[in-house]
Amino acid sequence: MSRGAGGGWWAELVAAVEACGFRLNGGFVDEGGGTVVVVGHAGPTLWQRFASERPDGPDPLDRWTRATLAPVAEAFGAALVLPNDGPPYYAFQRWAKRAEAVHPSPLGLLIHREFGLWHALRAALVFPDRREVPPRATAPSPCATCAGKPCLTACPVGAFDGESYAADACATHVGSEAGRDCRERGCLARRACPVGRAWAWGDDQQAFHMTAFLAGRG
Repeated sequence: MSRGAGGGWWAELVAAVEACGFRLNGGFVDEGGGTVVVVGHAGPTLWQRFASERPDGPDPLDRWTRATLAPVAEAFGAALVLPNDGPPYYAFQRWAKRAEAVHPSPLGLLIHREFGLWHALRAALVFPDRREVPPRATAPSPCATCAGKPCLTACPVGAFDGESYAADACATHVGSEAGRDCRERGCLARRACPVGRAWAWGDDQQAFHMTAFLAGRG
């Protein structure tokens, strides 16, 4: 079965996903003839809804995301998968680059020309059939014309060099008294990026993710 992007299904899916607080990043037809649609969010909007509906217990954002998007997936006949489903894990960064114009940044995060580093991948809707999706937009990486690259000099422990990430040094600093600013207000290197600052996450959202980062490091 093939469904055209102009036939209304895509607009209906966009509306359903946005009504849940997410954004539709884009989609593509995979090598097996099915269709993958990537779902994410940008800025603080999703956080506001999540904070008011946050479930108790471990992994609250993943559990909330699954519960919120499951009815959408069911209604449109798709399987719902999340980045942390696995192992084996799904290739979300590769999917994201096929779905829209995002590029690797010197921090390893994907950068968007409008949202900068203030967007995230939350889920994908995997359809068993081929569906026509809007063409992928093209845009160069904003990092290519960023002469100063302040993201590479902002980290107090030099965790980023543009090629690798010293995760242990980062975690040690963030968990220390000296790392309070990073821990409570978010990564200084990420905050130094000049792209998309209007979409920057608030302190509560930043602290949530930094706490999850430290918990994941043990």
